[in-house]
Amino acid sequence: MRRLPLIPTVLVAAAVAVMIGLGIWQLYRAQWKQDLLARYEANSRLPPIAFPKVPTPADEQLLFRRASGYCLQATGWIARSGRNRADQPGWRHIALCRTGAEGPGMAVDLGWSNKGDSPVGYRGGPVSGVIGPDRKHILLLVADQAAPGLQPSAKPFLDEIPNNHRAYAVQWFLFAGIAVVIYALALRRRLR
Repeated sequence: MRRLPLIPTVLVAAAVAVMIGLGIWQLYRAQWKQDLLARYEANSRLPPIAFPKVPTPADEQLLFRRASGYCLQATGWIARSGRNRADQPGWRHIALCRTGAEGPGMAVDLGWSNKGDSPVGYRGGPVSGVIGPDRKHILLLVADQAAPGLQPSAKPFLDEIPNNHRAYAVQWFLFAGIAVVIYALALRRRLR
């Protein structure tokens, strides 16, 4: 009787164990994401709040909540691809607002256009809308009313946040199964 090759068997077993571990981790992540989405859904039904003066990563719990703030002055503009409420592609215009003498202020999506040029004529003022995620500024207030010359941007929707962790778990389990089958076929061929 031939013996199993030690090093390849150990390597394949370790790789399969890691892949199974990653699949289990993705199942935990799926449950975490489901709970997070439920919290965001609950946020959308809570009363409005003041936009946080200094948004932090911990403020993610405020996503999808109605909020208001005061933009003293737009100190800069960012144009990003986005959609309006009629679901047309174009540019979202994000104002970096000064809210006081100190602090980072707030980022406000003040509307949509089909051109990337910064809007002119915005003088600041009160803004209200829905807090949405933003990859650069942690939180972004998507204004209900568009600035002059713009149309309202699409509001943030929960459907935009994917929960595909179960699919990733299936992938890892399949990779582990395929690795076992390939190794078994290689062993069978070697033992012949």
